[in-house]
Amino acid sequence: MACRDCACVHQARDKTTAAPARRTSYSAPVLLVIAATQQELAGASGAKTLVCGIGPHAAYAATEDAVAEGGATAVLHVGIAGARRASGIPALATVIGTEATDCDGDSEPIAPDRRLLAAARRALPGALALPIGTSAHVGGTSGTDVEAMEGHSVLAACMDEGVPALEVRVISNEIEQADRALWLFDDAFAELARATALLIPELDALLMEIGRP
Repeated sequence: MACRDCACVHQARDKTTAAPARRTSYSAPVLLVIAATQQELAGASGAKTLVCGIGPHAAYAATEDAVAEGGATAVLHVGIAGARRASGIPALATVIGTEATDCDGDSEPIAPDRRLLAAARRALPGALALPIGTSAHVGGTSGTDVEAMEGHSVLAACMDEGVPALEVRVISNEIEQADRALWLFDDAFAELARATALLIPELDALLMEIGRP
């Protein structure tokens, strides 16, 4: 995973993000697509987006501000990630998070909303569905085969504001690979853009269906 900073100190209050039914200041459902960097949002053209910054602390603060007081009906968090060498997960694989784990602290794991997860699996039938660890440090995760730096914080902020969220990643590197010149940044960004572009219509359709009287 691309090196990011800070340790996550947020204590999640529940294990599952909220169902997509909450107050909103918008007349129609709003899907907010969040990523740590602008490059990771290339596939979200036309959608509402947020660059949350790199690392758990920045991600939590930016996400909480964005979703507070009806800033989003649901959140799709996207980005690149690393995979453990022994896992057999191939480079450029798309991973839909079944759980976000705080590997720097003792916060409870957070599961995504089941309906968002099911919609993502429909949109990306070839994707893997696995837990994703969050750590401020490359190699800082344990107990998971996929490692990123913001997921648990984004989902925790959404949970605290009553907004359902889902994390989706594309593998850019082996966690154990120290030479970043060998990390497949450009290819991973391109694959992430493709996956994001497929996800957004499916999730938008879901939110519209849920929002019908």
